[in-house]
Amino acid sequence: MAVRHQLINHPPSALWAVLEQPEQYAEWVVGTSDSRPAEGNWPSLGSSIAYTLRLGPKEFEGRTTVRRLERPGALELEVFSGPMGTARIAFDIRPWGEGTLVILDEHPLRGLGGVLHNAVFDAVLQLRHRAMLERLAKVVDAEADAHGVRTG
Repeated sequence: MAVRHQLINHPPSALWAVLEQPEQYAEWVVGTSDSRPAEGNWPSLGSSIAYTLRLGPKEFEGRTTVRRLERPGALELEVFSGPMGTARIAFDIRPWGEGTLVILDEHPLRGLGGVLHNAVFDAVLQLRHRAMLERLAKVVDAEADAHGVRTG
């Protein structure tokens, strides 16, 4: 299990404004080249987005489905990434002063990712999560600045 956190200098509402836009996922999810709505009204329970995942020269189509939504504090997703299988990605979203503390927890569920899951795999996920959460913070900053949301 790989758990990482990031402090975002905006209130939870600014983070949710980004998480609620399926097209924005490609901006901050590492390895994803585009994202788009698939089924339902994102991010309602059971809704999904589709995306293209790049692993080196290979491209795979993937899908992310909302499995748990408890605003304002939790969003859990099941990610299907082609041959890597599925993973659970959970966002624990906490107000932190005037900002937001995001705790990201990911672990494989099925497929190759589940078979290969070990301490080395978790270390790679930690590197990916560091980059992903930094990118998410930058997207939240840009969106908040564009819409005049105050910084925490």
